[in-house]
Amino acid sequence: MAPASFDGLRVLSLESRRSSEMAKLIRTYGGEPFVVPAMREIPLESNRLALDFAEKLIGGSFDLVVFLTGVGVRALMSIVESAGRSEEFLEALRKVRVAARGPKPVAALKELKVPIAVVAPEPNTWREMMTAMEAEFGISLAGFRVAVQEYGVSNPELLQALTENTAEVTKVPVYQWALPEDLGPLREAVLGVANGGVDVVLFTTAAQVIHLFQVAAQMESMDALRAGLRSLVVASIGPTTTEELEQHGITPDFEPSHPKMGFLVNEAAQNAGRLVEAKKNSLARSLNTRQVGLRVAVAQDSKSEKQAAANAQAAGPIAPIDFLHEITSRIAAADSFHKVLGRIVDFVTTVIPCDSCFIYVLEGEKLMLRASKNPHADVIDHLGIKIGQGITGWVAEHREPVAIASNASEDPRFKLFKNLPEDRFEAMLSTPILCASKVVGVMNLQHRQSYHHTANEVRLLSTIGYLVGAEVERARLENENAQLAGRLEARKAVERAKGILQRDLGVGEEEAYRMMQRESRQRRKSMLEIAEAILLGEEIRKGQDSGEPKQSRLNH
Repeated sequence: MAPASFDGLRVLSLESRRSSEMAKLIRTYGGEPFVVPAMREIPLESNRLALDFAEKLIGGSFDLVVFLTGVGVRALMSIVESAGRSEEFLEALRKVRVAARGPKPVAALKELKVPIAVVAPEPNTWREMMTAMEAEFGISLAGFRVAVQEYGVSNPELLQALTENTAEVTKVPVYQWALPEDLGPLREAVLGVANGGVDVVLFTTAAQVIHLFQVAAQMESMDALRAGLRSLVVASIGPTTTEELEQHGITPDFEPSHPKMGFLVNEAAQNAGRLVEAKKNSLARSLNTRQVGLRVAVAQDSKSEKQAAANAQAAGPIAPIDFLHEITSRIAAADSFHKVLGRIVDFVTTVIPCDSCFIYVLEGEKLMLRASKNPHADVIDHLGIKIGQGITGWVAEHREPVAIASNASEDPRFKLFKNLPEDRFEAMLSTPILCASKVVGVMNLQHRQSYHHTANEVRLLSTIGYLVGAEVERARLENENAQLAGRLEARKAVERAKGILQRDLGVGEEEAYRMMQRESRQRRKSMLEIAEAILLGEEIRKGQDSGEPKQSRLNH
């Protein structure tokens, strides 16, 4: 058996009730724990349905009661006690048939001295529950009136099976799972998974899956979350949680031998290293195939998909190192700000074909349009977008990608800029450019026709954003320094030209400056150009003055 050790892997858990215990377990097995509560347990706003159930049970309206959680048993008793009906309720419950889904409701019912007719065996899913009840009650089950205590989220499969096999089914919602009051940590968990910030995710309930994807939907990061989960190791505590994951398009890498938290962490520690390595190899192969396919598509656009695939296979795989070398060589070879951005545009539009590519760079409080695949001399270096303004500003503000397959201009975040015909394009993919966890820019890809960006394309563009972020920031700072140096030199030139006018025309400093301003406006030249003209005239005069004696000597 492999030693149980995470070997420093980053392990995300969404455990709420036992978060400190989970963090301790992960740390004990050598992992770096990130425990982010995904839910909180709250009472229903109204206990009417639970109290109605208690009344009907006391009145003999049920033949079978199914309890799904221990917390639900205790919460139900608390509600009944608050209504002063606990003794009558327990007396009725001890007379009716009772089924329990697993050890936790069994323990809670035993505390109340309630006899249990059926216990679902491991892994305690609705299937085991149904099988156990059918085995215990046989054909008489068809005539039963059944009540089901729910556990935060409904189990539609169990309810459907009971509806088909019994006379009547009543849901008894006792408590519900809600999202945490502070969603910040859960949003960070979504970003961490989407951006490869963790290696292993442990799911201990189906509600965790539901809430994680619910928050991702609010962030418009569902595809990015799915892609992230598929690239790391996902462990599910049991079939119920696995079913929820599969409904969201995720197949867990494994379930523990027993659906217990301790078994989950121990067996995850045993298998995580091997599974992480296998995922990395699979991702590398997928990226290789993607890069080959894109290059072939660009080089042989007119060929059929079948022929292109055959050529890609014949070309052989492109190693990940080649991908990294390609992008880094493109940006490292440039020696100016706009060349760096131009090379990034060239690279991006090669690996992800599109009709338009913009790069915005954050400068102060605005995102300035600094590079474009299409010529836009009138707006490049002039168009600025505030943080939070339009889709581009939203991406910068939230540090999250946005992919819109069609009707991009109808998105509520969209803002029209009349100088950009691309604003009328159908599809759009926008991702942040990051450096040291700080947004330094945004990349936008646009398509004239509807286009569905795959999860891999979103991740690929996001990855490029991470890779080029430092280079963009370096080039921006160098450009800013060059501009500052240029302004300083311009100021020096203006001061020197102003001094010449003061000397030659016998005017004051302020009047000399106004004279230069008037010339600047009338000739539509910058102050620097006016100053350079004055300085040039001064140099010519000096040259002529110093050359007169020489000319005279030559004449002699």
